Amino acid sequence: MSFYNLSAKSLSGETVNFAEFTGKTVLVVNTASKCGFSPQYNDLEKLNLKYKDKGLVILGFPCNQFGNQEPGNAKEIETTCRINYGVTFRIFEKCDVRGDSAHPVFRFLSGRLPGIFGTESIKWNFTKFLIAPDGTPVRRFAPFTNPMKTEKHILQYLGQ
Repeated sequence: MSFYNLSAKSLSGETVNFAEFTGKTVLVVNTASKCGFSPQYNDLEKLNLKYKDKGLVILGFPCNQFGNQEPGNAKEIETTCRINYGVTFRIFEKCDVRGDSAHPVFRFLSGRLPGIFGTESIKWNFTKFLIAPDGTPVRRFAPFTNPMKTEKHILQYLGQ
């Protein structure tokens, strides 16, 4: 199975088939608007603006599993992302990222890229996964990793 076989619903409820990202470098992030790491939205947007025309796609997945830090509905999430942080990259419906109810995207990614000590479970908001243009998950970044620190890894795959 490839990352490109997956899909998710946008904030507006439309199904987005990830096959449309074939050949792109993708950064998947579980997000939350009331998290101490929420200012990372700013740097994620910087990366988006800098590299979207070179093949980078950033996908944000709001999650309320960690400290109830994403309590809002779709409209509230969109307002927070777009107005407060200026986000223009894609944001999807709120979902779970760990446990039995984890979204298939996160079951796929965490199964292929275990975290610290080999655990598959996502530990907090703003865990990031880098997917190569061929659909292979290649790198996992901890929540505390500033998005700008992912840039050198992203550059390895852009234009492939």
